[in-house]
Amino acid sequence: MDTCRIPENASKCSGNTMECFMVLSTQAQKISIGILCGLFGTMCVFENSLVLYLIFSSPGLRKKPSYLFIGSLALADILASIIFVCSFVNFHVFNKAGFSKEVFLLQLGGVNTSFSASLSSLLLTALDRYISISRPSEYKLLMTRKRAWTALAVLWVTCATIAYLPLLGWNCCVLDSACSELFPFVDDNYLSGWLCFTVVLLGCIIYAYAHVLWRARQHVAYMEKHQAQVGKQNTRMRMDVMLAKTLVMVLAVLTLCWSPVLVLMIYSIFARLSDRLRKVFAFCSTLCLLNSMVNPIIYALRSKELFSSLRRVFSHFRRQLKASEESPEAESTHKSSVIETVCEDTHVV
Repeated sequence: MDTCRIPENASKCSGNTMECFMVLSTQAQKISIGILCGLFGTMCVFENSLVLYLIFSSPGLRKKPSYLFIGSLALADILASIIFVCSFVNFHVFNKAGFSKEVFLLQLGGVNTSFSASLSSLLLTALDRYISISRPSEYKLLMTRKRAWTALAVLWVTCATIAYLPLLGWNCCVLDSACSELFPFVDDNYLSGWLCFTVVLLGCIIYAYAHVLWRARQHVAYMEKHQAQVGKQNTRMRMDVMLAKTLVMVLAVLTLCWSPVLVLMIYSIFARLSDRLRKVFAFCSTLCLLNSMVNPIIYALRSKELFSSLRRVFSHFRRQLKASEESPEAESTHKSSVIETVCEDTHVV
């Protein structure tokens, strides 16, 4: 099947154009995409909601800038999962294209905002670890809660502004320019700019983590030489090293899940995509959900503080469950004792 081409006498912004981007041709492909999106999306929302609850229900965790950034990452992943699954399944599985250009760009902007905020939250977390390890004595002065909240506000506003530029006018319909082969109504120049923004973010994250790991190795070597001098500083170093390794695992998963999508986006700018490659892009897009689903698992397994908070929640839930099970038994025992007492009194009388 040849790539869907828009006739020269047809408008590239008409409703018929949307059908050219519905690349899933068989029922098996649609069912596969629906199952993947449903499974990954549901697990992602549940796991990231649990992470948010653990962070903001713990007075100790929600005061730390590191966990504020992780909370922002979890929130971004929740929003990305909900918006992405609803719009992606609605478009590719149910083939619903009866909405306007503005509605489509609004949905695309929501997905873009969430995934960009997820990546930017990782950047803030990387910078937080960078400062913590490179300047430990000044960390509490430099990284305050107020500055963390300000950074998060700037992050979300910036990501939303960049994501909604197509809706605000930077699209191939308004500019009468070349449209992307992967996204309806999206200008190729905008896609190039968004890719540059994403690559810069990834570059900054990789640089920050490279420095963090280098300093972490120095800390490990220092602790091995001074094992007798165990104190708060060494404990803090161990925490920094553990969290740095955790975040590197998150970054590795992010890179593996996003690389196929980014490579195909870049390729689409310089060459024409076949229908087969566009189907590959549709399936690779679900890897973004997989990334959002894996992140909380890494936190639970690697972060001692989050894991301890999770154990406390489960212990509290188990105590409540045990108390609710014992309550009817106690009530029935009390009733039976009352009946026996009444019977005894009656017998005496």
